[in-house]
Amino acid sequence: MLPGHMCTGPVAVRGARPGQVLQVDIEDIALHYDWGYTAIRPLKGALPYDFPEPRMIHVMLERNRMVGRLPWGTEIPLRPFFGVMANAPPRAWGTVSSIQPRQFGGNMDNKELIAGTTLYLPVFTENALFSVGDGHAAQGDGEVCVNAIETGLIGRFRLTIRDDMTLPWPTAETPTHVITMAFDPDLDDCVVVALRQMLDLIESRTTLERHEAYMLASLAADLRVTQVVNDYKGIHVMLEKQYLQPAR
Repeated sequence: MLPGHMCTGPVAVRGARPGQVLQVDIEDIALHYDWGYTAIRPLKGALPYDFPEPRMIHVMLERNRMVGRLPWGTEIPLRPFFGVMANAPPRAWGTVSSIQPRQFGGNMDNKELIAGTTLYLPVFTENALFSVGDGHAAQGDGEVCVNAIETGLIGRFRLTIRDDMTLPWPTAETPTHVITMAFDPDLDDCVVVALRQMLDLIESRTTLERHEAYMLASLAADLRVTQVVNDYKGIHVMLEKQYLQPAR
């Protein structure tokens, strides 16, 4: 049996077909528990050989203040999100683990996918077969020790089939930013794919030519390391929507 996450799903989205896009409006995410945990495991994480002994802490979660209190007193602002959101992979791939994020989504661990954000996932199978899990109360970009504040969450999503879109990789849109993503064992390859996706997006939503979009990205887009601990690493590129206004 492959290792993976506890997820809700797969949810069949009637009528979804390969080549379409599933729009996932993240309407609400709420804490289910008043505690979470963060752990270190030997041979895991961004520093796999630095910590030979396993360690775990429990974090108290305060709903009224939306902070997590670490055992030594530090408080972390909570921004709950689901680490795993995915459609089913292409059938030809067979069974795959939820641990490695790929074109269908999966264990993206993108901390920007909070309530109010819209995620767009390529569809690879009939009815899309959407799944969600891996609740996080807070996480830094990179998720360097393998864990965020791991906890249980309750989410509400609106799923919409988009037959007017085609996407090779997941993208997202917050109230203020557009986001492109890529996942690969090589972080440099992630940069190339996610950046090209952002140039495609800028071209599609402005009058800029590609060389102009490239320069705009250099001046205004932020390349962030999503996570480096899931075998397939991640990069997401963020651009404020104000830069997508007509330029001429």
